[in-house]
Amino acid sequence: MIELTILKRIIDIEYSDIVSASNIYHDKIRLHLLDRSFVDIWFSSRIAGRFSYHWERRHIDGKIYRHDNFPDPRWKGVSTFPKHFHNGSQNQVQDSRINDNPLSGIHEFMDFLREMLGGHESR
Repeated sequence: MIELTILKRIIDIEYSDIVSASNIYHDKIRLHLLDRSFVDIWFSSRIAGRFSYHWERRHIDGKIYRHDNFPDPRWKGVSTFPKHFHNGSQNQVQDSRINDNPLSGIHEFMDFLREMLGGHESR
């Protein structure tokens, strides 16, 4: 099982320029970003390797961004299936190259958020 407290600490320290608060709820980390959007980072406690990195912005600009590896048959045509990336909406799906290793995946996803938010710091 992924140690969420370690991942949360990395986020709190390395991404304080975009994250205003973070909490652990059961098997996910909830991040509140400075732009009033939020992120849920989830790792299944039942199925090893199952994950979701979800950035919720529908209340701001109608968009969502999510990397996940739920084997949804609708996305079988994606070359990285079952991994896929919802790029702006639930139905706009493309390849996901996010790292399967949670430590690397966290950095990749958080760097994506920082870039999208116009952040200037880098690791």
